[in-house]
Amino acid sequence: MPQSSAQVTAAEISRIAGVTRATVSNWRRRHEDFPAPSGGTESSPLYDLESVRAWLSARGHVSAATPAEELRTTLRLRAQSGGSGVPEGLLLLVLAAAGHSPGELTAVTESPDADLVARAQRDAVTAADAVPAAGPVRFGAGDAAVLRALYACVRDEGGQAALGVLAERELEDSAASGAYLTPGPLADLLARLIPGSASSVLDPACGGGTLLAAAARRGARELYGQDTLPVQALRSAVSLMLTAPEAEVTVRAADSLRTDAFPDLLADAVVCNPPYGVRDWGHDELAYDPRWAYGVPARAESELAWVQHALAHLVPGGYAALLLPPATAGRASGRRVRAELVRSGALRAVIALPAGASVPLHVGLQVWVLQRPEPGGPARKSVLFVDTAADAATGTGTAAGRGGTAVTARTRGGGRSSSVDWEGVAERALGAWRTFTENPDTFEGEPGVAHAVGVVDLLDDVVDLTPARLVRASRAEVDPAELSAGLDAARRGLVGAARSLAQTAGREGWSTAGASAREWRTATASDLARGGALTLLRTLPEGARGRADGDGGGSGQRPDTGRAVLTGSDIARGSGPTGDPAELPSHTAPVIAFGDVLVRAVASEDGSMARVAGEEDAGALLGLHVHLFRPDPARLDAWFLAGFLGAEENIAAASTGSTVLTVSPGRLRVPLLPLEEQRRYGEAFRHVHELRAEARRATLLAEETARLLAGGLTGGQLLPTREAAEGDAVGGRGDDSPH
Repeated sequence: MPQSSAQVTAAEISRIAGVTRATVSNWRRRHEDFPAPSGGTESSPLYDLESVRAWLSARGHVSAATPAEELRTTLRLRAQSGGSGVPEGLLLLVLAAAGHSPGELTAVTESPDADLVARAQRDAVTAADAVPAAGPVRFGAGDAAVLRALYACVRDEGGQAALGVLAERELEDSAASGAYLTPGPLADLLARLIPGSASSVLDPACGGGTLLAAAARRGARELYGQDTLPVQALRSAVSLMLTAPEAEVTVRAADSLRTDAFPDLLADAVVCNPPYGVRDWGHDELAYDPRWAYGVPARAESELAWVQHALAHLVPGGYAALLLPPATAGRASGRRVRAELVRSGALRAVIALPAGASVPLHVGLQVWVLQRPEPGGPARKSVLFVDTAADAATGTGTAAGRGGTAVTARTRGGGRSSSVDWEGVAERALGAWRTFTENPDTFEGEPGVAHAVGVVDLLDDVVDLTPARLVRASRAEVDPAELSAGLDAARRGLVGAARSLAQTAGREGWSTAGASAREWRTATASDLARGGALTLLRTLPEGARGRADGDGGGSGQRPDTGRAVLTGSDIARGSGPTGDPAELPSHTAPVIAFGDVLVRAVASEDGSMARVAGEEDAGALLGLHVHLFRPDPARLDAWFLAGFLGAEENIAAASTGSTVLTVSPGRLRVPLLPLEEQRRYGEAFRHVHELRAEARRATLLAEETARLLAGGLTGGQLLPTREAAEGDAVGGRGDDSPH
């Protein structure tokens, strides 16, 4: 095969060799024959790819890069040599390759370059016939490396994995367009906000098709999408055909506001995450457009144009869920349109999300739920407002019900490293929305979380629809006696948790190693699996046909929807299984057993990386981003195994990637110790786990107690006592403190 003179970075060498970047640096210093840099800069050198591969091969280093990583690297090298980032042909080829058997794909990857390119050309042309508006496909000899990597990725990791890699490159090439991916949990939330069963669903700004895929998982069988970028529209179509092969998929490329590709379509539902803050959306040329039934949107109100576009494409009584920036709810320029949406009953709910839910991550976005009024239908007297972001800045969101019971859900708001407690967000939003839709006139709400506001009360001079402002006013409805009882219960729980934490922290089960740290021989998890000491299991991604580590492959059946799913977030938070089995691939996921060791597949410092499956985990399904290690109890202690597998240094050495660090489970190392000694280590690691759990419980209860106390004081339900003021003066303030 013709060899490429492409260049790779040290990070890419580490992925190819399956070692850390530090190891690559050591090779450069210690081996005089290590390839010299062929480009780049002194601080960021580049190396000739084939020279590096030859050097690694001479030393027995077989490539450890996953098929997705190989595809990612070849795409970058292709762009480096002047090739386009993500041509339409590669997207079409994913669809075609997903229809081939593993044997057929293997034969293609092993064929000569000329035969490979010819086969890819035929496959892509065949797929183009099934995709609306697909353009001509042209592959050349220079595309052989990328085509080979793409076929291998589809064979081993599935079509969606290959599409994900292509999407990364696509988004890099189209960054100026503001394109980005809608998070899966957010897409699922918008789809679940559509009541009933919607057969036909439209997304007029579909991007990669995430929202339509979520609708398909909930039963939609006619999927219509439109996007300004042709490459986005094509990727969306291919992704939806892979995700929902039984659905009728139609995706067009054009500006939905200026050039509506579906002018006569009336869908059961619309879901959309439109672009924000666009001033050049066609205000002047669309001034007399019939879609503006609720008023002509101002030039600065493109979001309200999208709202009315969605309503215009609904059947009477149909619902729409749109993700919008918070300014849409209160800008003066949109007051008249907002007033008409409220007055007509088209606006049913506004749900505030915590910061970090989607791009832009520093802004708390909102979901608007709308319903096209039915001619002669009943007048709607109120609008629901939900604040799922309440108290997110403190790290917890808590809701005190009318009975005084506090329900706690952790969130971490704000920056790019933030994580959102989607379970808590969905519970608040969907719970309030379902209760409201059952009977809006009798909806009581939840103080500080959900509140139904009358239409007349909203139609003031500003028509401000900001949930935080309207929900906050409902806090005054909390009964003082109930809040005081809830606070007292939280305080007693905190005192008990503090005592338990102190007792756990006071136990000692270790001693100093001596003058130097102990060393031991280690083996990789792959070595232990080959020796029968443990079994590695994982859930294959959608469309993957390759064999998983161990015997974790699927059976081709739907997962057991009666079981919960344990996710990586559950391990990080220390919670029980919270995942939705409907989000798992079509084949059966492994079932977790008591004593299994579970390790998150994505490395981060946010929470624990590993834990031993307890009784609440046993019987749950294994999530997509979790590795399962099933030890032979006669040879390995589970807690010993979990402690060393989840160690920070071990995870770092077994992880690859730049922005997202993916853990390679087979590369994790375990000390080779007698079983009796393993058990002593296991008891120590069990103590560490208990200490973390007690600390987390005490922290949450402290934040809950402080929130209830602060809310009661500011809401007027609680009053400070004279004794508290005197105690602060005696014990907490000096003579020179301000009075």
